Amino acid sequence: MDNKLMLMIPGPTPVPEQVLLALAKHPIGHRSGEFSKIMAEVTQNLKWLHQTQNDVLIVTASGTGAMEAGIINFLSPGDRILVGCNGKFGDRWAEIGEAYGLNVEKVTAEWGQPLDPEQFREKLEADTQKQIKAVIITHSETSTGVLNDLETVNRHVKAHGEALIIVDAVTSLGAVNLPVDAWGLDVVASGSQKAYMIPPGLGFVAVSPKAWEAYKTAKLPRYYLDLGKYRKDAAKNTTPFTPPVNLIVALQAALQMMQAEGLESIFNRHQRLTSATRAAIKALNLPLFAADNAASPAITSVAPQQVEAEQVRAIMKKHFDIVLAGGQDHLKGKIFRIGHLGFVSDRDILTAIASLEAALRELGYEGSTPGAGVAAATRVFAQ
Repeated sequence: MDNKLMLMIPGPTPVPEQVLLALAKHPIGHRSGEFSKIMAEVTQNLKWLHQTQNDVLIVTASGTGAMEAGIINFLSPGDRILVGCNGKFGDRWAEIGEAYGLNVEKVTAEWGQPLDPEQFREKLEADTQKQIKAVIITHSETSTGVLNDLETVNRHVKAHGEALIIVDAVTSLGAVNLPVDAWGLDVVASGSQKAYMIPPGLGFVAVSPKAWEAYKTAKLPRYYLDLGKYRKDAAKNTTPFTPPVNLIVALQAALQMMQAEGLESIFNRHQRLTSATRAAIKALNLPLFAADNAASPAITSVAPQQVEAEQVRAIMKKHFDIVLAGGQDHLKGKIFRIGHLGFVSDRDILTAIASLEAALRELGYEGSTPGAGVAAATRVFAQ
Protein backbone atom coordinates (compact mmCIF):
# COMPACT_ATOMS: atom_id res chain seq x y z
CA MET A 1 0.00 0.00 0.00
CA ASP A 2 1.36 3.41 -0.91
CA ASN A 3 2.04 6.20 1.58
CA LYS A 4 2.35 3.96 4.65
CA LEU A 5 6.10 4.39 5.09
CA MET A 6 7.14 4.43 8.74
CA LEU A 7 10.54 5.94 9.57
CA MET A 8 12.16 4.30 12.59
CA ILE A 9 15.61 5.81 12.10
CA PRO A 10 17.49 8.56 13.99
CA GLY A 11 16.74 11.11 11.29
CA PRO A 12 14.92 12.23 9.34
CA THR A 13 12.23 11.46 11.90
CA PRO A 14 8.44 11.37 11.40
CA VAL A 15 6.80 14.77 10.85
CA PRO A 16 3.39 15.59 12.42
CA GLU A 17 0.53 16.48 10.10
CA GLN A 18 0.14 20.01 11.43
CA VAL A 19 3.84 20.62 10.81
CA LEU A 20 3.49 19.31 7.25
CA LEU A 21 0.52 21.61 6.71
CA ALA A 22 2.54 24.57 7.98
CA LEU A 23 5.32 23.59 5.61
CA ALA A 24 2.85 23.60 2.70
CA LYS A 25 1.84 27.26 3.15
CA HIS A 26 2.73 29.81 0.50
CA PRO A 27 6.17 31.32 1.19
CA ILE A 28 6.32 34.83 2.62
CA GLY A 29 9.07 37.40 2.27
CA HIS A 30 11.97 36.79 4.64
CA ARG A 31 12.40 40.55 5.12
CA SER A 32 8.72 41.13 5.90
CA GLY A 33 7.23 42.17 9.22
CA GLU A 34 5.16 38.98 9.19
CA PHE A 35 8.29 36.84 9.03
CA SER A 36 9.99 38.88 11.76
CA LYS A 37 7.09 38.09 14.10
CA ILE A 38 7.51 34.38 13.38
CA MET A 39 11.26 34.64 14.01
CA ALA A 40 10.65 36.38 17.33
CA GLU A 41 8.34 33.59 18.50
CA VAL A 42 10.61 30.84 17.22
CA THR A 43 13.67 32.35 18.89
CA GLN A 44 11.89 32.60 22.24
CA ASN A 45 10.66 29.01 22.02
CA LEU A 46 14.11 27.75 21.04
CA LYS A 47 15.46 29.31 24.24
CA TRP A 48 12.71 27.53 26.16
CA LEU A 49 13.64 24.20 24.57
CA HIS A 50 17.34 24.74 25.29
CA GLN A 51 16.62 25.91 28.85
CA THR A 52 18.75 28.99 28.23
CA GLN A 53 18.62 32.78 28.25
CA ASN A 54 21.59 32.92 25.88
CA ASP A 55 21.58 33.14 22.09
CA VAL A 56 20.14 30.26 20.09
CA LEU A 57 20.93 30.90 16.44
CA ILE A 58 19.43 29.31 13.32
CA VAL A 59 21.61 28.40 10.34
CA THR A 60 20.56 26.82 7.06
CA ALA A 61 22.51 23.60 7.43
CA SER A 62 22.39 20.05 8.72
CA GLY A 63 23.54 19.13 12.20
CA THR A 64 27.06 18.78 10.82
CA GLY A 65 26.92 22.38 9.58
CA ALA A 66 25.75 23.52 13.00
CA MET A 67 28.65 21.68 14.63
CA GLU A 68 31.16 23.07 12.16
CA ALA A 69 29.87 26.57 12.95
CA GLY A 70 30.21 25.74 16.64
CA ILE A 71 33.84 24.79 16.15
CA ILE A 72 35.15 27.43 13.74
CA ASN A 73 33.67 30.51 15.42
CA PHE A 74 35.49 30.13 18.72
CA LEU A 75 38.91 28.68 17.92
CA SER A 76 42.14 29.61 16.13
CA PRO A 77 44.61 27.57 14.03
CA GLY A 78 46.83 25.41 16.21
CA ASP A 79 44.50 25.49 19.24
CA ARG A 80 44.64 22.30 21.29
CA ILE A 81 41.27 20.57 21.63
CA LEU A 82 40.07 17.32 23.18
CA VAL A 83 37.53 15.39 21.12
CA GLY A 84 35.56 12.44 22.47
CA CYS A 85 35.55 9.66 19.86
CA ASN A 86 33.40 6.57 20.44
CA GLY A 87 31.45 6.50 17.20
CA LYS A 88 31.08 7.96 13.73
CA PHE A 89 30.12 11.45 14.84
CA GLY A 90 32.83 11.91 17.44
CA ASP A 91 35.28 10.88 14.72
CA ARG A 92 33.69 13.44 12.40
CA TRP A 93 34.32 16.34 14.79
CA ALA A 94 37.96 15.27 15.06
CA GLU A 95 38.16 15.29 11.26
CA ILE A 96 36.68 18.80 11.10
CA GLY A 97 39.19 19.99 13.70
CA GLU A 98 42.05 18.52 11.69
CA ALA A 99 40.69 20.07 8.48
CA TYR A 100 40.89 23.51 10.10
CA GLY A 101 44.40 23.01 11.43
CA LEU A 102 43.52 22.50 15.08
CA ASN A 103 45.71 20.40 17.38
CA VAL A 104 43.29 17.52 17.87
CA GLU A 105 43.75 15.10 20.77
CA LYS A 106 41.28 12.23 20.84
CA VAL A 107 39.76 10.65 23.93
CA THR A 108 38.52 7.31 22.67
CA ALA A 109 36.33 4.39 23.64
CA GLU A 110 35.32 1.31 21.68
CA TRP A 111 32.22 1.82 19.55
CA GLY A 112 29.26 0.77 21.69
CA GLN A 113 30.94 1.88 24.92
CA PRO A 114 30.51 5.30 26.57
CA LEU A 115 33.39 7.73 26.91
CA ASP A 116 35.16 7.59 30.28
CA PRO A 117 34.91 11.01 32.00
CA GLU A 118 38.02 10.17 34.03
CA GLN A 119 40.16 10.31 30.89
CA PHE A 120 38.98 13.87 30.33
CA ARG A 121 39.63 14.76 33.96
CA GLU A 122 43.19 13.46 33.81
CA LYS A 123 44.03 15.38 30.64
CA LEU A 124 42.38 18.59 31.84
CA GLU A 125 44.05 18.48 35.26
CA ALA A 126 47.43 17.82 33.65
CA ASP A 127 47.01 20.94 31.50
CA THR A 128 48.47 23.35 34.06
CA GLN A 129 49.38 25.86 31.35
CA LYS A 130 45.75 25.99 30.16
CA GLN A 131 46.57 25.12 26.56
CA ILE A 132 43.38 23.13 25.99
CA LYS A 133 40.94 25.57 24.39
CA ALA A 134 37.92 23.32 23.89
CA VAL A 135 36.45 19.92 24.67
CA ILE A 136 34.09 18.51 22.05
CA ILE A 137 31.57 15.84 23.05
CA THR A 138 28.88 13.96 21.15
CA HIS A 139 26.11 13.68 23.74
CA SER A 140 24.03 11.03 21.94
CA GLU A 141 26.22 8.93 19.64
CA THR A 142 23.56 7.55 17.32
CA SER A 143 25.97 5.45 15.26
CA THR A 144 26.03 3.07 18.23
CA GLY A 145 23.07 4.03 20.44
CA VAL A 146 25.24 5.35 23.30
CA LEU A 147 24.48 8.35 25.52
CA ASN A 148 27.72 9.83 26.85
CA ASP A 149 27.99 11.27 30.37
CA LEU A 150 28.07 14.90 29.33
CA GLU A 151 27.23 16.22 32.79
CA THR A 152 30.32 14.67 34.40
CA VAL A 153 32.66 15.58 31.52
CA ASN A 154 31.35 19.14 31.70
CA ARG A 155 32.15 19.35 35.42
CA HIS A 156 35.77 18.51 34.64
CA VAL A 157 35.83 21.14 31.88
CA LYS A 158 34.46 23.72 34.31
CA ALA A 159 37.16 22.82 36.83
CA HIS A 160 39.78 23.48 34.12
CA GLY A 161 38.45 27.03 33.85
CA GLU A 162 39.77 27.94 30.41
CA ALA A 163 38.41 25.38 27.95
CA LEU A 164 35.05 25.73 26.22
CA ILE A 165 32.63 22.80 26.15
CA ILE A 166 31.25 22.25 22.64
CA VAL A 167 28.38 19.76 22.46
CA ASP A 168 26.88 17.75 19.62
CA ALA A 169 23.32 17.55 20.90
CA VAL A 170 21.92 16.71 17.47
CA THR A 171 19.98 13.67 18.71
CA SER A 172 19.72 14.53 22.40
CA LEU A 173 18.32 18.09 22.38
CA GLY A 174 14.57 17.70 22.81
CA ALA A 175 14.83 14.04 23.80
CA VAL A 176 16.69 14.11 27.12
CA ASN A 177 17.09 16.79 29.77
CA LEU A 178 19.87 19.15 28.64
CA PRO A 179 19.77 22.28 30.85
CA VAL A 180 22.16 24.51 28.91
CA ASP A 181 22.31 27.35 31.43
CA ALA A 182 22.26 25.21 34.57
CA TRP A 183 25.22 23.20 33.30
CA GLY A 184 26.97 26.22 31.80
CA LEU A 185 27.37 24.67 28.36
CA ASP A 186 29.18 26.98 25.95
CA VAL A 187 28.22 25.78 22.48
CA VAL A 188 25.35 23.36 21.81
CA ALA A 189 24.50 22.27 18.25
CA SER A 190 21.43 20.43 17.00
CA GLY A 191 19.47 19.76 13.79
CA SER A 192 15.89 20.11 12.63
CA GLN A 193 15.29 16.55 11.39
CA LYS A 194 15.65 14.99 14.82
CA ALA A 195 13.58 15.72 17.95
CA TYR A 196 12.38 18.99 16.40
CA MET A 197 10.03 16.92 14.20
CA ILE A 198 10.57 18.86 10.98
CA PRO A 199 12.43 17.94 7.76
CA PRO A 200 16.19 18.40 7.35
CA GLY A 201 17.59 21.82 6.57
CA LEU A 202 17.98 23.84 9.77
CA GLY A 203 20.81 23.77 12.29
CA PHE A 204 20.73 25.41 15.72
CA VAL A 205 23.64 26.69 17.78
CA ALA A 206 23.29 27.89 21.38
CA VAL A 207 26.17 30.15 22.45
CA SER A 208 27.23 31.24 25.95
CA PRO A 209 28.77 34.58 26.95
CA LYS A 210 32.08 32.79 27.54
CA ALA A 211 32.03 31.50 23.98
CA TRP A 212 31.29 34.97 22.65
CA GLU A 213 34.40 36.22 24.45
CA ALA A 214 36.41 33.54 22.65
CA TYR A 215 34.78 34.61 19.38
CA LYS A 216 36.41 38.03 19.66
CA THR A 217 39.91 36.57 19.24
CA ALA A 218 39.14 33.42 17.19
CA LYS A 219 40.92 33.39 13.85
CA LEU A 220 39.61 30.41 11.92
CA PRO A 221 38.12 31.42 8.54
CA ARG A 222 34.36 31.84 8.39
CA TYR A 223 31.84 33.73 6.33
CA TYR A 224 28.48 32.05 5.72
CA LEU A 225 28.78 30.32 9.10
CA ASP A 226 30.01 33.43 10.94
CA LEU A 227 27.75 33.30 13.98
CA GLY A 228 28.43 36.94 14.77
CA LYS A 229 26.37 37.83 11.71
CA TYR A 230 23.52 35.62 12.88
CA ARG A 231 23.61 37.08 16.38
CA LYS A 232 23.46 40.64 15.08
CA ASP A 233 20.49 39.91 12.84
CA ALA A 234 18.69 37.68 15.35
CA ALA A 235 18.50 40.71 17.65
CA LYS A 236 16.33 42.28 14.93
CA ASN A 237 14.34 39.06 14.34
CA THR A 238 15.87 38.50 10.95
CA THR A 239 18.70 36.53 9.30
CA PRO A 240 21.91 37.54 7.49
CA PHE A 241 21.15 35.32 4.48
CA THR A 242 18.00 33.97 2.86
CA PRO A 243 16.59 31.28 5.18
CA PRO A 244 14.32 28.37 4.18
CA VAL A 245 11.20 30.34 5.10
CA ASN A 246 8.80 27.39 5.03
CA LEU A 247 11.02 25.31 7.30
CA ILE A 248 10.97 28.10 9.87
CA VAL A 249 7.17 28.28 9.62
CA ALA A 250 7.13 24.52 10.18
CA LEU A 251 9.50 24.97 13.12
CA GLN A 252 7.07 27.46 14.62
CA ALA A 253 4.34 24.80 14.53
CA ALA A 254 6.61 22.07 15.91
CA LEU A 255 7.80 24.19 18.83
CA GLN A 256 4.19 25.04 19.67
CA MET A 257 3.47 21.31 19.81
CA MET A 258 6.48 20.73 22.03
CA GLN A 259 5.44 23.50 24.40
CA ALA A 260 1.95 22.02 24.64
CA GLU A 261 3.45 18.64 25.59
CA GLY A 262 5.94 20.17 28.04
CA LEU A 263 9.62 19.44 28.55
CA GLU A 264 9.21 16.89 31.33
CA SER A 265 6.57 14.98 29.37
CA ILE A 266 8.79 14.98 26.26
CA PHE A 267 11.74 13.61 28.21
CA ASN A 268 9.58 11.02 29.98
CA ARG A 269 8.09 9.87 26.67
CA HIS A 270 11.51 9.32 25.12
CA GLN A 271 12.66 7.40 28.19
CA ARG A 272 9.53 5.26 28.09
CA LEU A 273 9.99 4.47 24.40
CA THR A 274 13.66 3.61 24.99
CA SER A 275 12.84 1.34 27.92
CA ALA A 276 10.06 -0.44 26.03
CA THR A 277 12.20 -1.00 22.95
CA ARG A 278 15.10 -2.37 24.95
CA ALA A 279 12.79 -4.62 27.01
CA ALA A 280 11.33 -6.00 23.79
CA ILE A 281 14.74 -6.71 22.27
CA LYS A 282 15.83 -8.51 25.44
CA ALA A 283 12.65 -10.58 25.42
CA LEU A 284 13.44 -11.60 21.84
CA ASN A 285 16.88 -12.74 23.04
CA LEU A 286 18.67 -10.38 20.67
CA PRO A 287 21.89 -8.75 21.90
CA LEU A 288 21.78 -5.02 22.55
CA PHE A 289 24.85 -3.17 21.32
CA ALA A 290 24.93 -0.55 24.12
CA ALA A 291 24.49 -1.12 27.85
CA ASP A 292 21.38 -0.03 29.73
CA ASN A 293 23.27 2.61 31.72
CA ALA A 294 24.44 4.31 28.52
CA ALA A 295 21.37 3.96 26.31
CA SER A 296 20.59 6.78 23.90
CA PRO A 297 17.02 8.13 23.98
CA ALA A 298 17.17 8.46 20.18
CA ILE A 299 17.90 4.94 19.01
CA THR A 300 18.38 1.35 20.12
CA SER A 301 21.13 -0.64 18.40
CA VAL A 302 20.76 -4.39 18.02
CA ALA A 303 23.57 -6.82 17.13
CA PRO A 304 21.84 -10.04 16.01
CA GLN A 305 23.84 -13.26 16.00
CA GLN A 306 21.54 -15.84 14.39
CA VAL A 307 20.17 -13.64 11.59
CA GLU A 308 21.77 -11.03 9.38
CA ALA A 309 21.07 -7.42 10.27
CA GLU A 310 20.64 -6.34 6.65
CA GLN A 311 18.15 -9.13 5.99
CA VAL A 312 16.09 -7.95 8.94
CA ARG A 313 16.09 -4.42 7.55
CA ALA A 314 15.18 -5.61 4.08
CA ILE A 315 12.16 -7.61 5.24
CA MET A 316 10.97 -4.80 7.52
CA LYS A 317 11.03 -2.42 4.55
CA LYS A 318 9.61 -4.79 1.92
CA HIS A 319 6.80 -6.36 3.93
CA PHE A 320 5.90 -3.70 6.47
CA ASP A 321 7.14 -0.38 4.98
CA ILE A 322 9.13 0.21 8.18
CA VAL A 323 12.61 1.67 7.72
CA LEU A 324 15.26 0.75 10.29
CA ALA A 325 18.79 2.17 10.24
CA GLY A 326 21.80 0.01 9.52
CA GLY A 327 25.30 0.03 10.95
CA GLN A 328 27.87 2.56 9.81
CA ASP A 329 31.50 2.10 8.78
CA HIS A 330 32.88 -1.14 10.32
CA LEU A 331 29.47 -1.88 11.89
CA LYS A 332 27.75 -2.06 8.50
CA GLY A 333 25.91 -5.36 8.29
CA LYS A 334 26.56 -6.10 11.96
CA ILE A 335 23.84 -4.07 13.66
CA PHE A 336 20.46 -2.56 12.94
CA ARG A 337 19.10 0.47 14.76
CA ILE A 338 15.52 1.19 15.82
CA GLY A 339 14.76 4.90 16.06
CA HIS A 340 12.41 6.29 18.71
CA LEU A 341 13.16 9.99 18.38
CA GLY A 342 10.80 12.93 17.93
CA PHE A 343 7.22 12.32 16.78
CA VAL A 344 7.08 8.70 17.95
CA SER A 345 4.41 7.15 20.18
CA ASP A 346 3.83 3.95 22.13
CA ARG A 347 1.79 2.62 19.21
CA ASP A 348 4.73 3.10 16.83
CA ILE A 349 6.99 1.00 19.06
CA LEU A 350 4.42 -1.79 19.36
CA THR A 351 3.96 -1.78 15.58
CA ALA A 352 7.70 -1.91 14.95
CA ILE A 353 8.30 -4.69 17.48
CA ALA A 354 5.41 -6.81 16.16
CA SER A 355 6.75 -6.38 12.62
CA LEU A 356 10.26 -7.23 13.80
CA GLU A 357 8.97 -10.46 15.34
CA ALA A 358 7.34 -11.38 12.03
CA ALA A 359 10.54 -10.57 10.14
CA LEU A 360 12.58 -12.74 12.49
CA ARG A 361 10.14 -15.62 12.00
CA GLU A 362 10.47 -15.32 8.24
CA LEU A 363 14.24 -15.56 8.61
CA GLY A 364 13.86 -18.78 10.60
CA TYR A 365 14.78 -17.27 13.95
CA GLU A 366 13.49 -19.42 16.83
CA GLY A 367 15.30 -17.81 19.71
CA SER A 368 12.18 -16.49 21.42
CA THR A 369 8.53 -17.21 22.09
CA PRO A 370 6.17 -15.58 19.56
CA GLY A 371 4.77 -12.37 20.99
CA ALA A 372 7.44 -12.05 23.68
CA GLY A 373 8.73 -8.72 22.40
CA VAL A 374 5.32 -7.08 22.16
CA ALA A 375 4.41 -8.41 25.61
CA ALA A 376 7.60 -6.97 27.12
CA ALA A 377 7.04 -3.55 25.56
CA THR A 378 3.40 -3.59 26.67
CA ARG A 379 4.45 -4.22 30.27
CA VAL A 380 6.68 -1.12 30.18
CA PHE A 381 3.85 0.98 28.76
CA ALA A 382 1.46 -0.31 31.42
CA GLN A 383 3.65 0.89 34.29
